[in-house]
Amino acid sequence: MVVRHPRYTKEEVAHRGNALYESEVRLQVEAGNHGKIVAIDIETGAFEVAKDSLTASDRMLEQYPDAQIWFVRIGHRAVHRIGFISSNVS
Repeated sequence: MVVRHPRYTKEEVAHRGNALYESEVRLQVEAGNHGKIVAIDIETGAFEVAKDSLTASDRMLEQYPDAQIWFVRIGHRAVHRIGFISSNVS
């Protein structure tokens, strides 16, 4: 098993990943992919779209074994949701 070490702070990964998504990736992936995950290599700008983050990252790492990956859920503000949201709001 390969152990990967981050080369950037969490803040730098988030900043670079969001900037790449907004400037280069979003227009290429939004149509027809709402709710899917996009994995973006913040160094190369390469990206992979998949139904989940594990599949997206596996595909990315096949092509770029040393990728520094940022994830975005297409059409959402966050990749994952924590907690339960009831549809029975009184």
